[in-house]
Amino acid sequence: MFVFCFSCESETKQIRLTGAIFGTTYSIIYQGNESYNENFLKIFKSINNSLSTYIPSSIISNINKNKSDSINEHIKIVFDEAKLVYEKTNGSFDPTIGSVVNAWDFGPRGAIKNLDSIKISELMKSVGFDKINIDGYKIKKPINTFLDFNAIAKGYAVDVISEFLISEGVNDFLVEIGGEIRCSGLNKKREFPWVVGIQNPDLSNDKVYFKKVNLNNESMATSGTYRKYKIDENGKRYTHIIDTKNGYPSRTNILSVSVIAKNCMTADAYATALQTMPLNRLEIYLNNNPKLKVFVIYQGDNEDLEFKTFNGFSFY
Repeated sequence: MFVFCFSCESETKQIRLTGAIFGTTYSIIYQGNESYNENFLKIFKSINNSLSTYIPSSIISNINKNKSDSINEHIKIVFDEAKLVYEKTNGSFDPTIGSVVNAWDFGPRGAIKNLDSIKISELMKSVGFDKINIDGYKIKKPINTFLDFNAIAKGYAVDVISEFLISEGVNDFLVEIGGEIRCSGLNKKREFPWVVGIQNPDLSNDKVYFKKVNLNNESMATSGTYRKYKIDENGKRYTHIIDTKNGYPSRTNILSVSVIAKNCMTADAYATALQTMPLNRLEIYLNNNPKLKVFVIYQGDNEDLEFKTFNGFSFY
């Protein structure tokens, strides 16, 4: 998902900083007189060196290689939130699925050729976030378990940048990393709450945004299957969202799930979890969890794009 700010010209000064991070792009827009670019880059570097499975020397990489059991504050915060969502979704969100993600060639390393049910069953023995515990700043895990917090890391980074801006007295801002967003206050160019776009899953359509959403001191994260996928030698298409129950790419007609929550880390985790569910199971889950505001785009019986909203999710 890409974010687009719908605003008008005015005399209000607004600072906008953009760049590349975490294999994607970021855009930070805020009302102020000072550039915090160096601060943002330091925050990004600290999070990357803690949570990135693509950096061999990162803290999480050393934990996965069983070279260390020490964690820092970044990992502790993300771990606690991941554990909470893991429990509330009955394991649909599970950061220990990393070795299986790698096997399907959607991770930094560990792709397995001719992946079959026997190999998947063996890998699934190391899956289960309930097998992981932390004691202070020490982590305990099975030796073969591969921890991967990439499904929550961008949302967490959005929150860290947002909290930094708040600590600097900045009240009006939009922080976006790879489509995960947190907004505060107003878009001062319009004196109106921030308006963002949810990308159209039909990439061949000239209409880039499927819907516009007004975010009023809220966060939104989107998980989709329409962009990140692979095609095997038999022409079979499979997506990067792995079902944590069986180790296979999720089979669902859901193309995109957007979640609105107070913080972006929570929205990010739930968007991933809900994307793994078939539509009927997702509907039951959201009926039982009315605090989650969710927007789903799915493929109907005639392969047309259809959508549903849950728990007060509304459009601009």
